[in-house]
Amino acid sequence: MASNLPAPEGVEIQEQPTAGAWGEWNPTEDSVRPVRGKHRVAKQRGGLARSSTVLGVGVIAAVGASGIATAQDRPQVTISLPSLPDLMTGGDSGHGGAGDNGRQTDGGSDAEAGTAVRTGVIPRQSDHRADAGEVLRNRILQQAESQQGAAEAQARAEAERTAREAAAQEAKDKVEAARKAAEAAAAEAAAKAEQEAKEAREAAEAKAEQERLAQQSGSYSLPTSAYTLTSHYGDSGSMWSSGHHTGLDFAAPTGTPAKAVAAGKITSAGWSGAYGYRIVLELEDGTEVWYCHLSSMSVTSGSVAPGETIGRVGATGNVTGPHLHLEVRKGGSTIDPLAWLESKGLNV
Repeated sequence: MASNLPAPEGVEIQEQPTAGAWGEWNPTEDSVRPVRGKHRVAKQRGGLARSSTVLGVGVIAAVGASGIATAQDRPQVTISLPSLPDLMTGGDSGHGGAGDNGRQTDGGSDAEAGTAVRTGVIPRQSDHRADAGEVLRNRILQQAESQQGAAEAQARAEAERTAREAAAQEAKDKVEAARKAAEAAAAEAAAKAEQEAKEAREAAEAKAEQERLAQQSGSYSLPTSAYTLTSHYGDSGSMWSSGHHTGLDFAAPTGTPAKAVAAGKITSAGWSGAYGYRIVLELEDGTEVWYCHLSSMSVTSGSVAPGETIGRVGATGNVTGPHLHLEVRKGGSTIDPLAWLESKGLNV
């Protein structure tokens, strides 16, 4: 049964289509049960409540509580329902509007969503869920690819770093090997140069010695000629009063010339007991050379030159045959005449 009460000005109750005509509608517990699910109520620009649905439900609850009026006795109000995308996503349709964080519900979408709610038919969400799953899958794949790319980039960077370190170590090893080779070559060259310098030094010393001996040989002379060495310095025997021989004996025929071995002066000449006739020649360095057992003396004083005849071989004094007994003394002590003559470059 329809109500003939006029609706208040500015308020319109939106009718719900059913299989039959509109009849009297009394709110019950089931009819006033709130719609499940999230929805947003658009704010009216004229200052009305944003959600007419909430207002309608409040009016119905008031009528039911009083029991004195029916829904047809109330003014008509406009009920605004959320659009289909809001039912699918739990949010609004995304249309901007002032007063609800810049969002406003589209009228056509609200009508379709309201029809779906009134008829109890909710659109299928499988397509939207499939799209959301595909988006999530693509996002996961992108993240995996990004992580894989980062891992590959890190691996490449690590490989490049390892290659650089290996190249640096190889270069360092080459430098070290070159340094060691250079040090070895330098050491070898230094050793060779030192050996060559030593050989050159030894050759120079030998040459200087040869020159010295040649000079000495020019300045020194053998004491006699046509001789035979019979007794050497240090020989022991009862023939010598000291128990050993103190000179070098040159056995030669009597009258063989006895010569000055070097330049010097005669400091003594005459008879000397067991030495027979003896001449003492003092050289420039103070060395004394004794000529003993002479048969005669040619020079008894003054200076003489190397190789000058100063007497003749004989057999005077304590002897067993003609010979020249030659003694060399330094600082009053006898030395080996053979070694001394050879040191002067003479081949005795």
